[in-house]
Amino acid sequence: EQENILWEKLLAELEKAFTSQEVDTIASAFAFAAEKHRNQKRLSGEPYIIHPIEVVRILLDLGMDCETICGALLHDVMEDCGVSIKTLTEKFGPTVAAMVDGVSKLGNIKYTTKDEQQSEEIRKMLLAMSHDIRVIIIKLADRLHNMRTLSFQPPQKQREKALETMEIYAPIAHRLGIWALKNEMEDIAIRVLDPVACKEIEEQIGMTSEAQEEFLESFKQQIIEKFKDCGFEFKIDSRVKSIYGIYRKIYLMGRDVYDIFAVRIIVNTVSECYIALGIIHDAFKPMPDRFKDYISIPKNNGYRSIHTTVISRRGLPCEVQIRTHEMHHQAEYGVAAHWKYKVGLDSSKNGALEEQMGWIRQMLEAKDEAAGDEDLRKAIKTELTSDEVFVFTPKGEVRVLPMGATIIDFAYAIHSAVGNRMIGAKVNGKIAPLDTVLTSGTVVEILTTQAQGRGPSKDWLKIAKTSEARNKIRQWFKKEKREENIAEGKEEFEREARKIAPRITSEQLEQVLMETVRRNHFLEPEDFYASLGYGGISMAKLLPKLREDLQKFIAPEQTTAEQTKPVHSKVKHATGGVIIQGFDNCLTKFARCCNPVPGDDIIGFVTRGGGVAIHRIGCPNVEANRKKEPERWLEATWAEKSGEVYKAALSVITEQGLNIFNQISALLAADNIFTEGIMRVPRSDKVGEYSVVVRISSSMQLKSLINKLNTISGVLYVKRI
Repeated sequence: EQENILWEKLLAELEKAFTSQEVDTIASAFAFAAEKHRNQKRLSGEPYIIHPIEVVRILLDLGMDCETICGALLHDVMEDCGVSIKTLTEKFGPTVAAMVDGVSKLGNIKYTTKDEQQSEEIRKMLLAMSHDIRVIIIKLADRLHNMRTLSFQPPQKQREKALETMEIYAPIAHRLGIWALKNEMEDIAIRVLDPVACKEIEEQIGMTSEAQEEFLESFKQQIIEKFKDCGFEFKIDSRVKSIYGIYRKIYLMGRDVYDIFAVRIIVNTVSECYIALGIIHDAFKPMPDRFKDYISIPKNNGYRSIHTTVISRRGLPCEVQIRTHEMHHQAEYGVAAHWKYKVGLDSSKNGALEEQMGWIRQMLEAKDEAAGDEDLRKAIKTELTSDEVFVFTPKGEVRVLPMGATIIDFAYAIHSAVGNRMIGAKVNGKIAPLDTVLTSGTVVEILTTQAQGRGPSKDWLKIAKTSEARNKIRQWFKKEKREENIAEGKEEFEREARKIAPRITSEQLEQVLMETVRRNHFLEPEDFYASLGYGGISMAKLLPKLREDLQKFIAPEQTTAEQTKPVHSKVKHATGGVIIQGFDNCLTKFARCCNPVPGDDIIGFVTRGGGVAIHRIGCPNVEANRKKEPERWLEATWAEKSGEVYKAALSVITEQGLNIFNQISALLAADNIFTEGIMRVPRSDKVGEYSVVVRISSSMQLKSLINKLNTISGVLYVKRI
């Protein structure tokens, strides 16, 4: 059978990497998993056990330890076969059982779910990683094999998985420095999400894979010739930049690509790195502004190397990366290098691993402070994937920050006390506003005061880009302004409650308050008010449940005359910010055919078993079907200030061959509009098209966005779809 053949091949590799006792343990895990998955098939028709085998093969290439390999073989037995954690603990020990349990809890992360649910799943993942980083390494290998077999999924599922991978898993692989997994996941995902652009990139490279290999081999031989008298040992390898790497620079960042081809020179010591750099610059013409020294200033994920781009003798630019063997191991395997090179969890070098994992704790702290779901999503999507800027103190100390970081982020990166006492700043010797976006090489001097009573402003929360800075600002308000926070929180809560139920009594309000306090896990109302006051929990998050609690106090307010009206004329509240005539809190959903948003004229359609579907009145489906079964069509209006966000899809038609991806992204980011996706759409006529899916709060906001998109040079028109 196919699975037995694959297992025999894998077993031969395992015997080279592990002791006989460890191999016996792994074989026992395989036998257990094979038995549990015996009658299960994948969508490809293959036996399910092939999937764990392939996941193990990926982890073996990363050099992971025996416990991780066992955890990978067993990673689906809890979720898919109903095996208990107690059984796994008895058979394979508590560590392996905990890993399988951790991976199982990460099995249902959905990018397309509601924001709050998605953030909760991300929090679970960070929590599992903080306990044992090997959990996420197994999950990344699992996701990579799923991406390799993505073609067996329906097209819509392919897009969902690809988007989820780009937004969640690839950023984490990036932050862990596991480049092999990151690059392959991104390449597969972008071919699904934007196949037109990928085809264009392959055509622009204009070289077959054989020609690329021949060029790199020729360039390597030229380098070897120059290094023959260098006096130290060296090793050279090469790579062609990944499709997504090129895509990101061209379409997302609007930059030229000079590092499609790269060679790596690997030496023994740091001093030899700089000697090698001198030889390269002497032999080839370096390109200006294409030199980066990540040895002196490492990246946040620990990456160290020297990068310089030179012109080869064929006239093609080629990047040269120079590093030591230790740096190369870290660059290739990231956090997995701790196992591949026997550093492991029990090594005295474990402090380096702990330092690398500090960002997980920072994000968990931000979430634990109830900073809001948006903060956690923003951290994953920006801080883990952003390019970095290197900013200096007047003493020459460097701080590495995500691109887009401001002076406030820099101050808090130095120390909490520096940020809290900041009254101004100088950038390159000149006074600058605190919302100044910093660039690499900038020297920033923070001006502070020792005066009592000074501290951060709440407006800083809107300016700061890093979760670390926002969390430290909230901590200050939580500690220093408790009485003020309680007063502000109480005023805000009571104001919003009385907007919903104007005639509510003090006793009824107290009842609703205690229910809200209990639901949000606070011990006392004062703690809840304080958190609301300093921004630890947002009123927008509380409103949906608060409306439900207040609803029972609104019903008695109806007059006798209103109660005697026919049922169909009663106005009652429905969920989702929509009021349905004649129904109270019925299930509503927004029709995908027209995606209505507040401000649109809407109508409800009673579905069979699915509640009420809300359509725009101008929707073609309404026009075609409204005369059929008229009793199923209901009057619907928008509730005032619902606080909800809604999905809208736009088609941006451009001049032929125009690339405006970067301009669209920048415009959306400037307006703080959450984007679900931007995709180029293939067309046969002489125009270009982008499909843009956003979340907005009203039709007015949507009209404003359409007007701004129409101002982009080269845009012919924008229409709602």
